[in-house]
Amino acid sequence: MMKKTTSLLIAALAVAPLAHAAEGGFVGGLMYAAKDPVTFVAFLSMVTFLLIAARMGAFKTILGGLDTRAANIRRELEEAANLREQAAEALALAERRAQDADKEAEAIIDQAKRDAKAMLEEARRDLAEKISRREAQAAARISRAESEATSEVRRAAADAATAAARRILSEQTSVDQFEAAARDIERALS
Repeated sequence: MMKKTTSLLIAALAVAPLAHAAEGGFVGGLMYAAKDPVTFVAFLSMVTFLLIAARMGAFKTILGGLDTRAANIRRELEEAANLREQAAEALALAERRAQDADKEAEAIIDQAKRDAKAMLEEARRDLAEKISRREAQAAARISRAESEATSEVRRAAADAATAAARRILSEQTSVDQFEAAARDIERALS
């Protein structure tokens, strides 16, 4: 680095007389610096400072720091890109999971509707079966009650006929007993 800086300084001083004719620009500035003693001393001081700084490694340190900074920035950009990719993957995964959850919820709702319809149909069948069983039980009770009532009426009629026949037989001794018994039976039955 120092060799380059020294070479540039010598080349600039060597070219200075040739560029005297040109006015303005960098060469014109060097020509002015060569003519004005204060500016020339300031220029030489600056060149000396740059040579000392180059010799001590200031440029290497500065360039090394810039390279380190550039590497850090590059690494941070790569990390940011990786984080962005991870975030995009996480977002896609979350969206897929949300879609899957929506589909699963719809399937659960559909299944619940089918189950509710099946339960309703089963409840209707059970209710119809219970009603028909109760109707059958009621009909059986009614027919049993009818047969019991018929049996009771027959027993009562038979008891009344027997009692009438005893009474008649005990009161009358003639043939009229039969006719009186028949009349008592008719009265008892009506």
